[in-house]
Amino acid sequence: MATSTSWVQDVITCDLCNKPTQQFCNSCQVSLCSDCVSKHTDAFKSMSHEIAPFLDRKTQLVLPACQIHSGQRCEVNCKECNTPVCIKCIGFGPHKGHDVEELTETHENKIRKIKSDTEEIQVKLIPKYQKEDVEIGKKISKTKSKIDDLGMESRKLRKLWHQEVDNIFDKIDSLSQSLTEKNLNAFQEYHNKIRDLISEMNTLVKQNEKLFNLNKLSEVNEYQSKLNEYQDFPEHVDLELPSLRSNIDQGKELIIEIGGYRATLKQMSQPSLSTDVSRLTTGIGKLMDKVRVIATIPTNYKPLYGVACVWGTEAWIFGQNKTITRIDMQGTVRDTVTTTCLDWPDGISVTRERELIYSDANNRTVTIVRHGKSETLITTPQGWTPWRVFCTRSGDILVNVYEESGLQLKNKIIRYQGQNIKEEINKDGQGNPIFKDGVKTLFMSENNNGDVCVSDSNDGTVVVVDKTRRVRFRYDGTPARTKKSFAPRYIVTDALSQIIVADIDNYCLHILDQNGQFLRCVDGFGLMKPGGLSADSEGRLWVGSLDTGEIKVIKYLEQS
Repeated sequence: MATSTSWVQDVITCDLCNKPTQQFCNSCQVSLCSDCVSKHTDAFKSMSHEIAPFLDRKTQLVLPACQIHSGQRCEVNCKECNTPVCIKCIGFGPHKGHDVEELTETHENKIRKIKSDTEEIQVKLIPKYQKEDVEIGKKISKTKSKIDDLGMESRKLRKLWHQEVDNIFDKIDSLSQSLTEKNLNAFQEYHNKIRDLISEMNTLVKQNEKLFNLNKLSEVNEYQSKLNEYQDFPEHVDLELPSLRSNIDQGKELIIEIGGYRATLKQMSQPSLSTDVSRLTTGIGKLMDKVRVIATIPTNYKPLYGVACVWGTEAWIFGQNKTITRIDMQGTVRDTVTTTCLDWPDGISVTRERELIYSDANNRTVTIVRHGKSETLITTPQGWTPWRVFCTRSGDILVNVYEESGLQLKNKIIRYQGQNIKEEINKDGQGNPIFKDGVKTLFMSENNNGDVCVSDSNDGTVVVVDKTRRVRFRYDGTPARTKKSFAPRYIVTDALSQIIVADIDNYCLHILDQNGQFLRCVDGFGLMKPGGLSADSEGRLWVGSLDTGEIKVIKYLEQS
């Protein structure tokens, strides 16, 4: 029965039952009621027991029972075997002749070591790690500023080159983003490691502090020092930003370089850059003659509904439950997020800051997960329900929304800049609908040149819309000559501005160039009903299987 009387809460109860304690076993350091005294002594008949009134109890170390000689307590520690032993053990037992010391002295030495370790962690190591934490934060801020400067320099050079070579700069921007993100990812991983170690050491300090006054020798004796682990400071990560170089002297060959990419343009006319181009070369990768699967990742999701790469070796995935999981290429779970969705998320993506977002149709929201905490980022307009989402390289968020209209659904895409609507994509410049009404089946991506690439399975086509909302082309799968009708679903673009589309009925991927020209099909490799498609920072494709839940990591590009 609950009570508000304060003295009831201060009653010390028997360690064997819930009655108030009256006696105390000084030998075993156990509180007892009158009824449990005999139970305690009977349970340990071979041991001696000093029973006293609770108020006359003595606080002392609990000496462990000897495992060899019944009824004997261990009083010394065998230094050679590092184990507590009794007098008989060292007199004529297995530890005869071994060097020993009093258990009380062993306990005191352990306590001194624990206090010494804890003091060094608190006074020296934690401040050292905290200082590194601050420095890394400053370097990341400076890195982002340098990346912005790199982008500004690229745009200035773009004006000096002719419009016909815009594709080169599209590839430069994409490669720049990939290279700088790769460096930032390494820095962020190092930053996370430092913070994890700080948290781990703080936890260890709290655990050690509990041992200071603990009078149970067995628990203190189990202490293992981790000081050496923390004294070896993690290897520092250095940042290597790519540089952008070009000459702009008229009449000479124009050159631009970034990372491993190089492009040249020879001028035919002296006065200015014109359409007369004699040679254009690029050093960026191309499609491999034989693509290959470099990893097959098992997951716990059957069915698997989506994949969104985070780093070069990790991706968020989700299926038919409320949990979104981050896994690595070995299938190890690195993190989980429990969503607020009624059943499961309707779409996921990753921002350029590597933060997870997911859509929730029941609440009409798009949620972002920052530092492990979820917060509503977008609430869609009344009557419009969010489904798939996509984060662009510029930082915008594309949200496919649908409105129920009788037995069919009307679809459109809203571009959000933060929480504000920047534009809506549903009709072209002549007012004609871009997407076919039907079920909620729009999947989206954005290409390097700003084209919005949409997989519309209602119409069985891929439709590509430019920045002016002009439909540049539609692709219906005909050039691939597949056995079944084209059934486009997930869609991504890569550093070469190529468009990759998952064909769920034909178990394959269609690869197009940015102008809609069919390049090739990727099939085989057990690509059963592609239920997710994403590209990582290393230029590889992560393809999920809807039915099996497996993910195939496919290498399809090579460097020239």
